Amino acid sequence: MHDPAATLAGVAPSAPMAVGPVLGRPGRLAALLLAAAGFLAGPHAALGAVAPRPKLVVVLVVDQMRADYLDRYGHQWTSGLKRLTEQGAWYRQAAYPYFNTVTCAGHATISTGTVPATHGMILNGWWDRQAGAMRTCTDDPEFPIVSYGAPVNAGHSPNRVRVPAFADELRTQTTPAPRVVALSMKPRSAITLAGRRADAVVFAERGGLATSSYYSREKVPWVERFIADNPPSAGEQAWSLRLPASAYLFDDAGLGERPRSPWTSSFPHPFGGPAAPGFLAAWAASPLTDDYLGRMARSAVDTLGLGKGPGIDYLAVGFSALDGVGHAFGPRSHEVQDTLVRLDATIGALLDHLDRAVGRDAYVVALSADHGVSSIPEQAAADGLEAGRIVLEELARRVDEALRPAGIDKAVAQAVYTELYFLPGVYERVAADAGLLRRAADALLSVPGVSRVLRGEELARSAAAQDPITRSAALSYDPERSGDLVVLPRPYWIHVHEGSGPAATHGTGYGYDTRVPVVLMGPGIHPGHYLEAATPGDIAPTLAFLTGITLARADGRVLTEALLPATAVTAAPKPVRPRPAS
Repeated sequence: MHDPAATLAGVAPSAPMAVGPVLGRPGRLAALLLAAAGFLAGPHAALGAVAPRPKLVVVLVVDQMRADYLDRYGHQWTSGLKRLTEQGAWYRQAAYPYFNTVTCAGHATISTGTVPATHGMILNGWWDRQAGAMRTCTDDPEFPIVSYGAPVNAGHSPNRVRVPAFADELRTQTTPAPRVVALSMKPRSAITLAGRRADAVVFAERGGLATSSYYSREKVPWVERFIADNPPSAGEQAWSLRLPASAYLFDDAGLGERPRSPWTSSFPHPFGGPAAPGFLAAWAASPLTDDYLGRMARSAVDTLGLGKGPGIDYLAVGFSALDGVGHAFGPRSHEVQDTLVRLDATIGALLDHLDRAVGRDAYVVALSADHGVSSIPEQAAADGLEAGRIVLEELARRVDEALRPAGIDKAVAQAVYTELYFLPGVYERVAADAGLLRRAADALLSVPGVSRVLRGEELARSAAAQDPITRSAALSYDPERSGDLVVLPRPYWIHVHEGSGPAATHGTGYGYDTRVPVVLMGPGIHPGHYLEAATPGDIAPTLAFLTGITLARADGRVLTEALLPATAVTAAPKPVRPRPAS
């Protein structure tokens, strides 16, 4: 029988763990000794040791946070990120099991506990075959935005997510219903974390803050007050280094960086005056947005009394700044390091506030990321690696040229990341003719940087494939939304559009894109470092277990090794922790 938890973790259902003792894991011996000690202390002591359910669930998602940032740059942190990695359960080998590692897919996986093949959010956007147009993952004109200053020219909803989010299940299975708040600078981050019902969902839209009329037809009063009392122009007028320059690794102006105009590759990065036309855009591209979201989250805790009522509340924050910074400056930059230094302080202030407002033992926190990021190709090439950029429009041109002799004047409708979409009727003709199909595949493989071409219909049957690349691509495949052909790049090659493109990006199944942090902290969580197979898709099932609810569908698993045993010594001094079992 297929084991979805094993599939999500990327291991066979019956495969033994290939790791030795792990710091922080109770192990069978520890659990047995603790259970026996609880029995000897008396049944009432044992029953009283069961960890209470949290009053507040906090999910923090850092956009584009590579797992190795915690090791590489962690020595620069002194507050929230440091606290989470030292006091939480840190899964050091966590990784996404699927190929299309992008923002919408990652946030939906974290919030639902399922892979893109299940939740349907395969990319940030895809080609809508029926409409003949691109669609973003949360695009929904039936639910226009409610503006706190953004132009009202878009609509968003969670209607394209095919399974319930953790917050949805929490609302339907607990009494009283939880208060749900989700904040991010990106609609696709806030909305996928929020699920289908929320008290407040806030995101940025074209330079201003907004929500969706899906959640509220009117402005949420406390959000409106917070924005009025905290205009972005009231903060710093330039982005400068938080630490002394000597504290940062690598060069300030790295090879291949592509900063947004008028910024350069060196600090400081000015915003211009508050009245300047580009002020909000510059502010939104800086780590000051993370601080803003952190302060808004603290305001939500106080104003709505999150974690103080009789139920279990939910707060999610998608910190978006690192993604824009990483795209422009790459993972070795002083900008990325400074963004993380500032984020460390922001998360620290939020955790300190939760300690006071909710209680240190009354909330549980999950920290993760939606994806990692590649090296800048020029930097990778300078290091002796094969690297470069694959121009999406070139893929389409080569296929069109290859099929034109067969009487197909234009074949490709759109190329999006790994997905290649044919015009109506063309792929059916190509797929029925082995010669034409080979001609199209050879044309794609002739583009430098292309590693493999897979047929969509083959991926529909490949979730259990032995080849890890094919399996990971299958876990990102949706027959309605994915491309007709899937074009996979070689390691260190990135997809870009013609005439533009970031310094670095993501969206592949290679380790620099798939490996991200997974950290849990709070009541019922056993601190330590864990080497067991895990993915961000395990967060929702684990939070469901801690809150006593059941997810209707989960591809992830409960991270049982990080959970405290149900019984523990309470009537005697705290015992020395036994050595973990191997």
